[in-house]
Amino acid sequence: MMPSPHIFFVQPVLPEKLKPLRDLAASLYWPRYPETAALFRDLDPDLWEETGHNSELLLRLLPAARLTAVAGDPQYTGRLEQVWQQYRTYLGAPVNRGNLPGLESNQVIAYFSAEFGLSEALPIYAGGLGFLAGDHLKSASDLGLPLVGVGLLYREGYFRQRLDRRGQQREVYSRNDFYQLPLELERRADGSPLEVQVNFPDPDRQVRARVWRARVGRLNLYLLDSDCPGNLEADRLITDRLYGGDLEKRIQQEILLGIGGVRALAALGINATIFHLNEGHSAFLGLERIRQLQARYGLDLASARELATSSNIFTTHTPVPAGIDVFPPYLMDKYFTEYYQSLGLSRHEFLALGRQDPNNQQEPFNMAVLALRLSAWANGVSQLHGQTARRMWQVIWPGVPVAEIPIGAITNGVHTTSWVGEKMAALYDRYLGTAWREDPASPASWAGVAGIPARELWQVHEEQRRELLAFARRRLAAQLREWGAGPREIAALEGVLDPGALTIGFARRFAAYKRPALLLRNPERLARIMGDSRRPVQIIYAGKAHPRDEEGKELIRQITAFTREEAFRGRLIFLEDYGLQVARHLVQGVDLWLGNPRRPLEASSTSGMKAVLNGALHASTLDGWWAEAWTPDTGWAIGSGAVYEDTGYQDAVEGEALYNLLEKEIVPLFYERDAGGLPAAWVEMMKRSIRAYGPVFNTHRMVAEYSRQFYEPAAHLYQRLQAGNQERLKELAGWRSRVRDWWPAVRIEGVEDDREGDLIVGGSLKVRARVFLGSLQPEDVTVELYYGPVDAGGEIVTGEKETMIQYQDQGEGRYLYSGVIPCRRGGRQGYNLRVLPRHADQVHPYQSGLILWG
Repeated sequence: MMPSPHIFFVQPVLPEKLKPLRDLAASLYWPRYPETAALFRDLDPDLWEETGHNSELLLRLLPAARLTAVAGDPQYTGRLEQVWQQYRTYLGAPVNRGNLPGLESNQVIAYFSAEFGLSEALPIYAGGLGFLAGDHLKSASDLGLPLVGVGLLYREGYFRQRLDRRGQQREVYSRNDFYQLPLELERRADGSPLEVQVNFPDPDRQVRARVWRARVGRLNLYLLDSDCPGNLEADRLITDRLYGGDLEKRIQQEILLGIGGVRALAALGINATIFHLNEGHSAFLGLERIRQLQARYGLDLASARELATSSNIFTTHTPVPAGIDVFPPYLMDKYFTEYYQSLGLSRHEFLALGRQDPNNQQEPFNMAVLALRLSAWANGVSQLHGQTARRMWQVIWPGVPVAEIPIGAITNGVHTTSWVGEKMAALYDRYLGTAWREDPASPASWAGVAGIPARELWQVHEEQRRELLAFARRRLAAQLREWGAGPREIAALEGVLDPGALTIGFARRFAAYKRPALLLRNPERLARIMGDSRRPVQIIYAGKAHPRDEEGKELIRQITAFTREEAFRGRLIFLEDYGLQVARHLVQGVDLWLGNPRRPLEASSTSGMKAVLNGALHASTLDGWWAEAWTPDTGWAIGSGAVYEDTGYQDAVEGEALYNLLEKEIVPLFYERDAGGLPAAWVEMMKRSIRAYGPVFNTHRMVAEYSRQFYEPAAHLYQRLQAGNQERLKELAGWRSRVRDWWPAVRIEGVEDDREGDLIVGGSLKVRARVFLGSLQPEDVTVELYYGPVDAGGEIVTGEKETMIQYQDQGEGRYLYSGVIPCRRGGRQGYNLRVLPRHADQVHPYQSGLILWG
């Protein structure tokens, strides 16, 4: 067997006029701009496609003669100079944050995610979570936030999807050569690779991970790679595949992401103070932060936990418990016994951090529960998902009304300039100026859409549709060649897809709750809709099923079977290997984006947001982002937004609603043309949609909300608690310990009000209470009236609260309180009293998990 070779590197020599290409290629952000991508594509269009749009690899493979020829083309070098100056200006110019308050440069935000969707060339994403993480980084760069990303660098990434002629999904993995990607290996001062270590339970088993850096505009993304010399072979495979392997592989990956990621930042000299968990995969970082704070400041466990928790932010994307990683106690014992002991935790205390019921010894360890218990700030990713998450996790805060569960909502968005097609972007530049790029969250930036000539907007949209159809035919041809098809079968693809037909897109992860086959419930009716020669309709599907999701794979088989039926052949197609490239073409080219998840199981979804930016109209059930976005003059709602216990009945009702919308509203509107062939009413709806959704559903707005609601208050709280010799922190930790110890003695001993018969609207009800606080003081608690309408079961619904005033100290720990309930509405009303811990440095009153009702 041949020994391992001695490795050396040969860098391409770029002519002087092309040297800016090297810096542009090294960024995972800037080449995604259409103008920059065109520079790389024009060097060699075929090679650009062969390299998977990998600008770094493209430069290395181009012949020197080609580079010399391009350097002598004044038109090309002029375009390059213009883009290069824009890039340098972007990196160096003062940031326009609008009304976004600033963070100090030393208040670094560390954004942790298991996947990042930034480039086709770096396949470390599976779908929506990764696309969102990539867009989050890009908007944070645009807004100038002091943020770094942290993730894992997967040697084989996520799978490439291959379908056979029967529609059976095969998962294909290919190894990434990190040295051929726009990545840089972090090194120590002596030139050796920077490595961090995590300990696994076997004796002397230290797992090393190298740290790679990717440039994302002004920001850096750090990625950990366990495929290091010196690791056991099994440990080198920890970062082989995204979401691959069994439970043990998953816990190993999540230890490396959470614990290893925090250690990587420390090794890099990055003193992050705010940690944002994009889903629960990285939740072990909360433990490592506690450990490091104990070591750095000599803090006890309680104080270190207070400080870490004060600046941890958890964003949950999962609306069902089945979507969350949970680990059995034996695995937690195996990997964490020494670790939790080093923190000063008992086994029971440690496992309780990840259990909904801390006293249930059989309950597995839940990563979302750990994230919630170690994060003072939490949110869902749409308004409806925030409600779902509060119901789902009410058990973590027993006794707290659902509406007050401390999980907020920040609706997802998309990075506008990354998803708008090249031709549509040029149109926006012409009529909107640069405002839509620089300040997409401002309604004023999109106001000019109303003034775009309808025919011009429609022409650009049709050009992008034609580009989509050409791309789809190329993908289908490649698929046929892989199947061994002959020239005649491939040539027949020229007749596939009508360039003038209403084109519907459906692309996302294939899971049962997303109901990709809802449109196919009545094949005969669908065939009539699609086969109308005067008003043809065509549908393009794309999406992957998780390798272990057999139900999702079966849905793909069902849909591909329809593509082979005579009634649908050439009008219904399925594009394999859904990823960034397929997603861009689809959202930029379809006329109608379809989403029909089963409410309330879609946390947000962002694909429709990308489509409407390109002029597509949107039709969906009222779930995720569409539940808060939809208006009748900007798109279509499938069904009424009801939640059904019988899912079969729900599918029947909403399937019928979808067919009715297509037959009676969508198709007629699309084909309602004026004398010049323009669908004037459709285009006006496009304009209303762009103006309504462009300023709202973008990541500039989203990241600004994270900054205002979480990053800045978390940074200020951390700074207050950490200041000096952490006196304020230690006082808070001591106060919380005392409150927990003394809380069992607290009781509400008496309540009376001044009722004399029924009250009237506009009046009020005075309430007095005697509360025994024992060793606690009145300043340690808040006593509240909780009141509102009462339902048939005697429960208060849509409750409101009024703080009661302590007006008399009766001695021996007893205090009198009074409060007033305003009578704002008629009907059956009720009230209760409650006592909550109160401290100026608490993020919310439920942080201690204590509440007393009476």
